Amino acid sequence: MPKTDTTQRTMRDEITDHLPALRARAMKLCLNRTEANDLVQDTVERALRFESSYVPGTNLRAWAQQVLFSVFVTRCRRLRRERRAMEVLSTDPCAWTHRDPPPAMNGLSPRVNQALTALPPAFRDAVRLVDLDERSYKDAAALLSVPVGTVMSRLFRGRRLLREALQPDATMLRAA
Repeated sequence: MPKTDTTQRTMRDEITDHLPALRARAMKLCLNRTEANDLVQDTVERALRFESSYVPGTNLRAWAQQVLFSVFVTRCRRLRRERRAMEVLSTDPCAWTHRDPPPAMNGLSPRVNQALTALPPAFRDAVRLVDLDERSYKDAAALLSVPVGTVMSRLFRGRRLLREALQPDATMLRAA
């Protein structure tokens, strides 16, 4: 139901009546007058921005108090994220530019290594570059001097051949 200009003015006038209560609660939450004033300002700004969610005739004071608490919680979460980021950057200012370290692998098992070695060279190279060395398709294509689509095709076929080579024989399953 659309609001008339008189309804909007009434809500805006009423919110100013609740400013002392908002300031008191903000002061209890922030324990700092400047931060409390900023919190009240942000609360009023958000209340005016989302006044369409306020139902006229309901308790505006409780609604405004809930908006204040929501703004306070959002600020606390943002400060915590910023603090964590600063801790990381204080130990290594270039941390955000570093790639994640490769997974610590001791190597392939003899069975997997043997199956990989048995693959045709084109498929083996694609699997090694993309799956083991964690290179992008584009990088692998440049190293192999082939189009990206060829790398994708060789990778698909190489993985399938590797899976077939590593599956246990049906005779071994029956014996177990």
